[in-house]
Amino acid sequence: MSKLWGGRFTKETNKLVEEFTASISFDQKLAKEDIAGSLAHVQMLGECGIIPSEDANRIKNGLLEIKQMVENNEVKFLVEDEDIHMNIEKLLIEKVGPVGGKLHTGRSRNDQVATDMHLYLRTKTTELIKLIEDVQQALVEQAKEHVQTLIPGYTHLQRAQPVSFAHHLMAYFWMFERDKERLIDSLKRVNWLPLGSGALAGTTFPINRGLVAELLGFETIYPNSMDAVSDRDFILEFLSIGSIIMTHISRLSEELVIWSSQEFQFVELDDSFCTGSSIMPQKKNPDVPELLRGKTGRTYGNLIGLLTVLKGLPLAYNKDLQEDKEGMFDTVETLEGSLKLLAPMIETMTVNKDVMRKAINNDFSNATDIADYLVRKGLPFREAHEIIGKIVLYAIQNQKFLLDLSFNEYQAFSLLFEEDIYKVLSPENVVAVRNSFGGTSPEQVEQQIKLAEEKLGK
Repeated sequence: MSKLWGGRFTKETNKLVEEFTASISFDQKLAKEDIAGSLAHVQMLGECGIIPSEDANRIKNGLLEIKQMVENNEVKFLVEDEDIHMNIEKLLIEKVGPVGGKLHTGRSRNDQVATDMHLYLRTKTTELIKLIEDVQQALVEQAKEHVQTLIPGYTHLQRAQPVSFAHHLMAYFWMFERDKERLIDSLKRVNWLPLGSGALAGTTFPINRGLVAELLGFETIYPNSMDAVSDRDFILEFLSIGSIIMTHISRLSEELVIWSSQEFQFVELDDSFCTGSSIMPQKKNPDVPELLRGKTGRTYGNLIGLLTVLKGLPLAYNKDLQEDKEGMFDTVETLEGSLKLLAPMIETMTVNKDVMRKAINNDFSNATDIADYLVRKGLPFREAHEIIGKIVLYAIQNQKFLLDLSFNEYQAFSLLFEEDIYKVLSPENVVAVRNSFGGTSPEQVEQQIKLAEEKLGK
């Protein structure tokens, strides 16, 4: 039989079965990790005396040759060899002869593939942390330029209170900070070593799992072999974190789409991050943030897909688990592409400060400050709230804004009003007086940016 496992079989695998069950089309992405795991495993086999040291060295050299071939894109992976493990083992036997078959002593593809994915996610998680920091840095740099720039703050997509544009941007900094912390924390669970668990019950050979863990940089060894080969929690956790990251990217992208519209014109995205229309020459479409927003759905799908695969699986390994990889790869690639685009798009966008300021002048977002003003004069808040509601209604009916009303008009609603009401209602004052920790005053925003820079400096 042509299969490395074919001794028990009397027929060749049906070609349709071969194509349906093969995973090499996607798990070839694990080639580097598979070779790294094999190098550590064969070193351990040699040092433990499980195979002769000369055989271990020969296998090691063969693996290093294959690694170089993979890096040079000189390897043609074959569907008939099923997966990355069998492809590399077949190549190894072709290179070093039957001694290459000793590499699989004391291990199974079950613990091998789990190890590959731990190694892969450890690398990718570390890289994604850096990409998130690039986005955070872009947000900080824009924020530093716009501490004094005012923008309408919204609730229910209705103008609520004016805020510093820097404050608005920094809200996303802290979302991404939590994402980064989640990724960092997940590394504790990614960094568990499954190798040495065998198919599900361990091995009869006197292996040294601690040595393999040390060689591969794992901090923890799975204490239960059945858990080790069937655990995909670390992938679920990554997919969950990835979905949260994409949620934050999508929310920011939605704001960029809205802000760059003709109706808002708060920002203009750089031409290099927009596209045109095939029929309407005047169009400048925010395709990048739109697509970032759209790609969020696929990360959700990858998470739900794996949850569904796992929900009914008995211990230990089942072929269903082959479905764990494509979603993981897709989420990694989606996050990488999204974060790499988001950072420079933020860096290069133009902020239309005058348009933002005009928007603030033409709304009632300073109304709460009148209520606070009357409360400081001794009026209960609920009574103040009712008075301001009537003032806003009066202003709307007379096509005015709060700063347009005369002093006599204010006193018609309450004799508690004094001439200083106009200073209270100025947008700069409305923002400046919100000086509680975490507030939007320039002083608080400056402190927030300083704290953010300290976080990035660690």
